[in-house]
Amino acid sequence: MATGMAIMGFGGGAMIGSPLAVDLMKLYATPTTPGVWQAFLALGAIYFVFMVGGALTYRVPPEGWAPAGWTAKAVGGTGGARLMSDKDVSLSEAWRTPQFWLLWGVLCLNVTAGIGILAMASPLLQEVFGGQLIHVKAGIDELNAAQKGQLAAIAAGFTGLLSLFNIGGRIFWASLSDKIGRKATYMIFFLLGIALYASVPWTANTAQLGLFVAFCCIILTMYGGGFATIPAYLSDLFGTRMVGAIHGRLLTAWSVAGVIGPYLVTSIREYQIDHGIKGPQIYNVTMYILAGLLAGGLVCNLLISSVNARHHMAGAQPPAPAAVPVTGSAGIVDTGGFWVVAAWLAVWIPIGWGIYMTLQKAVLLFR
Repeated sequence: MATGMAIMGFGGGAMIGSPLAVDLMKLYATPTTPGVWQAFLALGAIYFVFMVGGALTYRVPPEGWAPAGWTAKAVGGTGGARLMSDKDVSLSEAWRTPQFWLLWGVLCLNVTAGIGILAMASPLLQEVFGGQLIHVKAGIDELNAAQKGQLAAIAAGFTGLLSLFNIGGRIFWASLSDKIGRKATYMIFFLLGIALYASVPWTANTAQLGLFVAFCCIILTMYGGGFATIPAYLSDLFGTRMVGAIHGRLLTAWSVAGVIGPYLVTSIREYQIDHGIKGPQIYNVTMYILAGLLAGGLVCNLLISSVNARHHMAGAQPPAPAAVPVTGSAGIVDTGGFWVVAAWLAVWIPIGWGIYMTLQKAVLLFR
């Protein structure tokens, strides 16, 4: 849940930053300048205040610290607990284990499929539903410039709605993984994802706009949830001591997916168009291929097991948690009072504004 809440900011930033940049450019625009550089300066100042304010509140807890009343989960049990280990694995050892590379494949394939939807969200909606979005019986090629402008505005709302579900998925799925385990959570991602990707062509061919939007939104929750759950998956397998460095190496899977996903989707789309395919059929093959990628991720996830004891770090493990709250600069900041309320307001006021702006655009989808 903690990683889900933190990584939520990754999706929330785009939802806030995009409309904020537009509003600032409108504010600073004059007859002779579009207000771009002024908007950049204002954004820089805003980001500086929020980022430095957040950074100054961080505290590293003493080794072995835990909140009062906290009880560690059992390790080596059944279900999701079976993969949880209280042993640490060093960075140099972690990437030599099959578990690391299986997790790398899990993340890469999940992200490739999800980022494929994000990359083509706007053209996907416009080309699949065309004039239906503005209550005109015509394909996108038959619309005039003004009508295409209306479609673009609706598609922007669709993209914003996907961002909103991307954020929500980071909290929901990461929190659920605390209950059912990381492996089971990724099993849901892949099995449900395969079914949804394979069903998207049907929703497009039968002009089921509501189902099409719903399926894409659910897909994006799992894309965001995959990001939020992977650090905890790594902690379960490799321990917490080196998880930051291990996570950094694992994120190369995201970089690779960021290249493969959009390239794959756009290449297939161009191939289909070059061969005279139009309308909803343009993306049918793409969706089936993305479903196939998820099937590969499912196999990788099924193969993940506990790390062999020979990879565990030698020497003493970290001391057992002491259930005594610590305050002050050497430990944890007190979790009550004015500053906690102020910190939550600093997060949720901008996010609330971003959600409001997103929903304003998204409502165009169903008018």
